[in-house]
Amino acid sequence: MSEQPPGQTLLLEVSRLSAGYDTVPVLYDVTLQIRLAEIVALVGSNGAGKTTLLRALSRMLPSMGSITLNSHQLTSMTPDQVFALGLVQVPEGRQLFDRMSVEDNLLMGAYRRRDKTEITHDLEKVYALFPRLAERRRQLAGSMSGGEQQMCAMARGLMAKPVLLMIDEMSLGLAPVIVEQLMEVLSSIRQQGVTVLLVEQDVHLALSIADRGYVMEVGRIVHSGPAKKLIDDPEVRRAYLGI
Repeated sequence: MSEQPPGQTLLLEVSRLSAGYDTVPVLYDVTLQIRLAEIVALVGSNGAGKTTLLRALSRMLPSMGSITLNSHQLTSMTPDQVFALGLVQVPEGRQLFDRMSVEDNLLMGAYRRRDKTEITHDLEKVYALFPRLAERRRQLAGSMSGGEQQMCAMARGLMAKPVLLMIDEMSLGLAPVIVEQLMEVLSSIRQQGVTVLLVEQDVHLALSIADRGYVMEVGRIVHSGPAKKLIDDPEVRRAYLGI
């Protein structure tokens, strides 16, 4: 993957997206943009609709509105078709195959790929990003610590060769030292040209690494802008940072 300067090319454009479950609306006219090689934070309290938005983008949930990825309109596609275009989600709770080895879990991320030589090369690249996984490649994924499982889930996502990696609640339940390691990995993969949408309840954490951010409340985007500007916004600081 070649290095790309962030903010140059529009990768994902979402316009007036609405979605919900059965008759219960959750998202209301959500509009956002993500550019190539950016880290974009989507933050807000629990229940704000962040995970629902990811499900709508992945086409796991029907929606109204427009979703465009690399000039492809996603709203009529299946989840498999969207995944094949490079929109990959690391789900909250990791959802690993507990009784499979770490390496087999990673290879599941590449299940649609046929480029065996490149798969082997990418496997070594994710082991370089996550040396702990290399040490545990034969270990059952379910026997690892929560932090190691989060590393495995992120590495599995990278094995799919994403153009946009969506990570849902990366830091949830993890020790600060592990979170710091994962943040370093995010910086590394962005430098390799992978674009990241980071969904977090930890507003300060997400905005501290992101280029730009969106704040969601009750299914709507209520604030957006450069991450540093959002951190300094008095309303955001009062509502989410306790300052």
